[in-house]
Amino acid sequence: MDDVDAVQAQIARNMLDSGDWVTGRLDGIAYLEKSPLKYWLIEIAFRLFGVHDWVARLPVSLAAVILCWLTFRIGAWAFSLRAGFYAGLAMATSAGLFLFTRIQIPDVAITATIALAMWSFLRALDQNEPRGGFWSAVMAAAVGSGLLLKGLIAAVFPVAAALLYLAFTEQIASRETWNRLHPLRGILIALVIAAPWHILATLRNPPYFDLTMRSGPGEYHGFFWFYFINEHLLRFLNLRYPRDYNTVPRFYFWLFHLLWLFPWSVYFPAVAKLSFQPVDRGGRMRLLCLCWAGFLLAFFTFSSTQEYYSMPCYPALALLLSCAITDGRAAAWRRGGQIVLAAVATLAVLAIVFILSRVWSMPAPGDISRALTQHPEDYTLSLGHMGDLTLASFAYLRAPLMLAGVAFLVGAISSWRRRIAGVVVMMVLFFHAARLALVVFDPYLASRPLAEALNRAPQGTLILDNQYYAFSSVIFYAEAYHGRRALLVNGRVNNLEYGSNAPDAPTDVFIDDAGFRQRWLSPGLYYVCVEKPQVERFERLVGRESLHTLAESGGKYVFVNR
Repeated sequence: MDDVDAVQAQIARNMLDSGDWVTGRLDGIAYLEKSPLKYWLIEIAFRLFGVHDWVARLPVSLAAVILCWLTFRIGAWAFSLRAGFYAGLAMATSAGLFLFTRIQIPDVAITATIALAMWSFLRALDQNEPRGGFWSAVMAAAVGSGLLLKGLIAAVFPVAAALLYLAFTEQIASRETWNRLHPLRGILIALVIAAPWHILATLRNPPYFDLTMRSGPGEYHGFFWFYFINEHLLRFLNLRYPRDYNTVPRFYFWLFHLLWLFPWSVYFPAVAKLSFQPVDRGGRMRLLCLCWAGFLLAFFTFSSTQEYYSMPCYPALALLLSCAITDGRAAAWRRGGQIVLAAVATLAVLAIVFILSRVWSMPAPGDISRALTQHPEDYTLSLGHMGDLTLASFAYLRAPLMLAGVAFLVGAISSWRRRIAGVVVMMVLFFHAARLALVVFDPYLASRPLAEALNRAPQGTLILDNQYYAFSSVIFYAEAYHGRRALLVNGRVNNLEYGSNAPDAPTDVFIDDAGFRQRWLSPGLYYVCVEKPQVERFERLVGRESLHTLAESGGKYVFVNR
């Protein structure tokens, strides 16, 4: 897809081409805001299997599988094999994990490293664990790997949760506790893993230690400042520039977890009946999960946040839910959750039947973009495109809707009959329906047909309107332009703005309207990718007769100048 999805794959591809594993680049511009491990994993996959879109998704897919297995293993170790099974099942079939692994973001991988760190922490403290030193080293290695996935939160979240746990259990001042955790050795292990890249990135992108607390246009302070000050501190304070992001209102950030952990979130009230006394392994794990999820949610309550930022607490919540499902003390509350789930699934079936009845005879010409509205101001949120849906757009989604209706019908019947297996079937069918819906949305969310048209056409100079992200999948799929820079019309904004101010940044990437007009009306062969709302602007700029349509898909166009 366009936006961050294709951007991540393209950065990895550029690393593969250049051999530079330190500094990510897009269109020749340094891209300094993200940690590199996700790019390295994609690059390794490209080396093994070739450059394909499905290959780029392998690291995220494998991370999701590892996370579900890890959640199962933690639950089986702390509670019982049955509870571990439900914990892994809740993780694998939760709506949030499915939704937020459709795009190339490292959150599922960082979630796995934090879960491993938390489990290792508790095992290192366990008096009955014969290899406590080994597990303390595993915790440190997990933190170090996480630092290369998503920065300092990989250390902040597990360390803060661990300190809270030690405070609640009155172990924080115990010499034996720290002897078992080996903190100095752990810091060394984490630094050995994470420090080399941070040092190299700082040395290759000077100045080295600028500590300016101001962020504004046209400024360049090197990698260290941008990565640590701008991306970590100023983003937390909501003062980062460029402000190419948004934040979910706090109330909805908390409330949405009922959706992200659906259908298992109906058992959250039953969690209140569990024991959190650290008198046995199960109680200690439940208390740790409470510290783990509680700190993370509180942290993002005071920070700018996206819908998926809380994913690292999903395993903790899944483990608590698995206890609620299997603990006899929560039986009455569990039955209440089953009734709620049955009611929700029944209402979903009725809503789907109503929508289908309204759109069944509606025509569905072309692709779904013809029936959608656009709200660009919402696209800084990961689910911003949900607001583009209209009633008419569901005419293009009849097949996914019918399958979703069957899924919820199975879930409703199973919940009324207290059959959890049916709930799992519901989610598997629903995920397949969601996948079919994404296929329908593909022309709108991606630009592959435009790239294929460019591959068939005579080679010229490629121009993208606005920022790189808007047509990032064109760059990935347009093999005819692989290794060549695209020109960006008024595209010196958002993610590429900071790198464009670096001393070694190319000067021939960004052009304004006048520069576009000069090139377009020259004898050279040029192509420009434009979104539908901007077509009229280009007609005024160079004349309608100069814009010859090469391809159109999903409300986006490729024009050629002759």
